[in-house]
Amino acid sequence: MDIKLDPSRDDLPLMANTSHILVKHYVLDLDVDFESQIIEGTIVLFFEPGDRFEKQSGSTKDTCRSESNEACSFRMPAPCQSPVTDTRTFSSKTGYNDFAICGKGEKDTSGKDGNHDNLEQASGISSSKYRCDTGNHGSEDFLLVLDCCDLSVLKVEEVDVAAVPGIDKFTRSPKLTVVSEELRNQIVHELVTLPAGRWREQLDYYAGCSQAPGCGELLFDTDTWSLQIRKTGAQTATDFPHAIRIWYSTKPQGRSVTWTSDQSGRYVGVCGHTEYPCRFQNPSATTQEIVPHRVFAPVCLQGACQETLLQLVPPCLSAAHSILGTHPFSRLDILIVPANFPSLGMASPHIIFLSQSVLTGASHLCGTRLCHEIAHAWFGLAIGARDWTEEWLSEGFATHLEDVFWAEAQQLAPHEAQEQQELKACLRWCRLQDEVRNSPEEMQVLRPNKEKTGHVSDSGSSVIKHGLNPEKVFMQVHYLKGYFLLRFLAQTLGDDTYFAFLRKFVHTFHGQLILSQDFLQMLLENIPEEKRLELSVENIFRDWLESSGIPQPLQRERQAGAECGLARQVSAEVEKWIRVNRRPRKRKRREAEEVFEKLLPDQLVLLLEHLLEQKTLNPRTLQSLERTYHLPQQDAEVRHRWCELIVKHRYTRAYKDVERFLQEDQAMGVYLYGELMLSEDPRQQQVARRCFELTKEQMERSSAEVVAEMLF
Repeated sequence: MDIKLDPSRDDLPLMANTSHILVKHYVLDLDVDFESQIIEGTIVLFFEPGDRFEKQSGSTKDTCRSESNEACSFRMPAPCQSPVTDTRTFSSKTGYNDFAICGKGEKDTSGKDGNHDNLEQASGISSSKYRCDTGNHGSEDFLLVLDCCDLSVLKVEEVDVAAVPGIDKFTRSPKLTVVSEELRNQIVHELVTLPAGRWREQLDYYAGCSQAPGCGELLFDTDTWSLQIRKTGAQTATDFPHAIRIWYSTKPQGRSVTWTSDQSGRYVGVCGHTEYPCRFQNPSATTQEIVPHRVFAPVCLQGACQETLLQLVPPCLSAAHSILGTHPFSRLDILIVPANFPSLGMASPHIIFLSQSVLTGASHLCGTRLCHEIAHAWFGLAIGARDWTEEWLSEGFATHLEDVFWAEAQQLAPHEAQEQQELKACLRWCRLQDEVRNSPEEMQVLRPNKEKTGHVSDSGSSVIKHGLNPEKVFMQVHYLKGYFLLRFLAQTLGDDTYFAFLRKFVHTFHGQLILSQDFLQMLLENIPEEKRLELSVENIFRDWLESSGIPQPLQRERQAGAECGLARQVSAEVEKWIRVNRRPRKRKRREAEEVFEKLLPDQLVLLLEHLLEQKTLNPRTLQSLERTYHLPQQDAEVRHRWCELIVKHRYTRAYKDVERFLQEDQAMGVYLYGELMLSEDPRQQQVARRCFELTKEQMERSSAEVVAEMLF
């Protein structure tokens, strides 16, 4: 049955007309009100027009009209109360490897919605109903489109950058002596195109420009996904003001910001910066194995961070450098986030967000997740996907590299590294099979737009396929299939050839947005012909990126491959537990006790997954399992499988472990809610509803919606 998805629900629209004009820099000046849960203030944007439409004929005239021939209406500039922002700067003497202790904000219950006026949804412009030519080559005004969601925009104004003291040094043309639009735009152009060696001067002038006065309000309008701005008479991107200030505020319940409570006192600090902007051209940066780093955590987690995380950061950073070379960013802060954070980790420039869940148990989960997020510095940040549907270019690379980095960080011998990586591949193979069995086929495709990948409309807008589908958040197909593709390429070419190429690729494409073919074409061009075998961009697209299900090359590999040594050891332990489970309650005296081997965390995960396939495990077996491996004290991946066993076999004495997991490991607990409800056991359903009631107010919104659908 062919189910047509609702594009308003499944595809996240990207409205910004990046083909015409680009934001080269921005300066935020915000005030945070913890009681009302509103962030308000200004953002100053510095633009540089693109050349896409400058090259086209200026005779074309497309007016902005709706399907019903209604004209697009824009709000006229009107007086508004601009929020006063606090521009205080905080400084800190906190040294590297120290903690910054964050505090607890009080939650507002007043029901304020964050709107300062009635400006919302005046024109209802949307990508599906209206067609606007944002290039506007005829008499129509140029339309600047910015992506945004759930923001109240109060005012938009042009910034008088010419009023900044000393800025006149950027005006090269002696003809531009009178302050005009052309002069201001030339100043911004010269500022954004300064050479990298003058970055300190550039940042000083950006700061000065951000404080410059306004010189005229601009017409603007908003819809669900974008902000549209015009200036009367500015018909092209070149004519449009190159520096604008937007006054806006967030909403307490909006999708742009999620609020939660911290766990201890507050300490506010500001970090110093080292060399900027491009480290790849800096000789000293190329040899810096370990960049300066700090960890920020609540007081209650400081001990766990000291014992586990801080010990892992240097070897993981050093391992990443040994594999890929120059670190893209000059420093790294690591922030331990509250329990309601919806994933185990997330990377941004200079900062990694890690879930509290990675701090429990031994160092394995913490180390592998840290390596995954460090890998995003190269793939996801320094190099990004030009089409956001190609998530595998970020997540597939990070998943593959996490194993390589972690093996290097542990200083494993080659055969040990191979064994651990084979074990990880075994676990991911099981996960991918589950994913393929239990998800819609159209959501298993890594390149869903196929030959249209990377294309944008004439307005410069695009969509993210399935970007609003709540199921997408919980899927790992782009992690797993991307990982197996890169593993296949590394095995086919040999690790030495593959990673030598990868270093070259990073050096070539850092700072750029890429498509799959950019990576694959350069790979095939840079490997010896005898190693290419049947590899081609077209074949890889067909087998790996544009098909649902398990890729054929992967199926052949898994069918032909022998079980690795660590997996065979797990299989032997599983047989022992099956024998234990079959024994009668009263055993013969001469019957020998089973002796169980010590297992690695990933082996424990595999063991529990195999035991989950058993139809019944009696309470004595479960109790013995718990005691043998100290399961409640293991890392979150192991405890998740332990909770699955508890739920499946209704092991009531361990329900407290399930309750603890649902409250403290929210990034991984959504699946367990479904298992508790599907059991149709009143006591288990009561556990699910009680835990949701305790956590729902601070649970991440999409997760809360999914769980609520399961429970009610």
